[in-house]
Amino acid sequence: MKKITDLKKIFRSPVALIVSSVAVIGVAIVIYWLFFMGTPPQYRSQPVETGNISQTVSANGTINPVTLVSVGTQVSGAVKKLYVDFNSKVQKGQILLELDDALLAAQLKQDLANVQNAEASLELTTSNEARARDLFKQEYVSKQELDSAVQAKKSSEAQFKLAQATVERDRANLAYSVIRSPVSGVVVDRSVDVGQTVAASLQTPTLFKIAQDLSKMQIDANFAEADIGNIRVDQTVRFTVDAFPNRNFKGVVKLIRLNPTTVSNVVTYDAVINVDNPEHVLLPGMTAYVNIAVAERKDVLLVPNAALRYKPANADMLKPATNQGSAPDQKSDASKSGGRPGDTPGGGKPRRDAFSGKVYILENSKLKPVSVTLGITDNRNTEIVGGELKAGDQIVIGEVQADKPSSSGGRPPMRMF
Repeated sequence: MKKITDLKKIFRSPVALIVSSVAVIGVAIVIYWLFFMGTPPQYRSQPVETGNISQTVSANGTINPVTLVSVGTQVSGAVKKLYVDFNSKVQKGQILLELDDALLAAQLKQDLANVQNAEASLELTTSNEARARDLFKQEYVSKQELDSAVQAKKSSEAQFKLAQATVERDRANLAYSVIRSPVSGVVVDRSVDVGQTVAASLQTPTLFKIAQDLSKMQIDANFAEADIGNIRVDQTVRFTVDAFPNRNFKGVVKLIRLNPTTVSNVVTYDAVINVDNPEHVLLPGMTAYVNIAVAERKDVLLVPNAALRYKPANADMLKPATNQGSAPDQKSDASKSGGRPGDTPGGGKPRRDAFSGKVYILENSKLKPVSVTLGITDNRNTEIVGGELKAGDQIVIGEVQADKPSSSGGRPPMRMF
């Protein structure tokens, strides 16, 4: 009986060995998968929706008066009297300031004396010329002496006219010592004070800046060359300012200046935008944050831009989506419209703003890549104009990971027991 029991143990021991070996291998596989391969990723997804989208171009600009007149001086002198200040409302012809006119008045008196001297010389030469003519008739003087008397009279006449012109110039300079407003408006800048000396020898110094009408303003906004092609005259513009962050203002594109500005190899163009300012809340020099809608779409498929940027680690191993029933693929869209992918659904010219992309959808908890043709974007969502994507599909926008992957291999670190 003992021999039989020993024989059974001999035959049963290999079975136990195999079972235990399989169990050990299974445990090892589980441990390797959990701590070396990592847990399967969990995806963040949302359904594809339809809606409206608007593509805009943005830029910063400065608010300026439509007409800003710089008032200068044509003569030099010290400021003697000042009649206006900042924000003063002025009328055309109103006196703004007076310069010290002592030197100009003295110069005028000197030139008036020169006029009297020239007039006396003219009277003398006129008498000499008349006397020489009488003597020439009586043959008491020669022809040469008569010609000299005539020439002296003409020279005196020229000197008299020159002295008179000098007096007119000095009177004008004396009048220029009183600075008057050339237009009606508001003083937005004053550059001088009483007692300050202004010199107009090389260039006209600016004394005041007068905004002719603050109810009409304009924005000078610099747009990049990549965006300027989408901007047209008479387009509606929306903008905000820091002074009123919760208020939107409107304007209209008036002009796109053809003079480019290049800074650090970046080319920009100045777009002039007309703005109505009936409340006078927009002040000169404010910074405007301008947005211009250049394209709009209604009732189109929209996907978040995060879905277009997402790419799984095993993207090369995933099979692309196949054509399914009612979901038209990119090729069928092109064939129906009679053109290439990205054409409008009803035929006609293809959309110039379309380009291709790839997104991933969840099907039975598995990723499936879908090729799509993209339209316009508002920097949050993008329009889908072709492909196999349809409303309601669960599109992946990212992954949710419990453990942060290591920087070396992208797998979570092994836990130490």
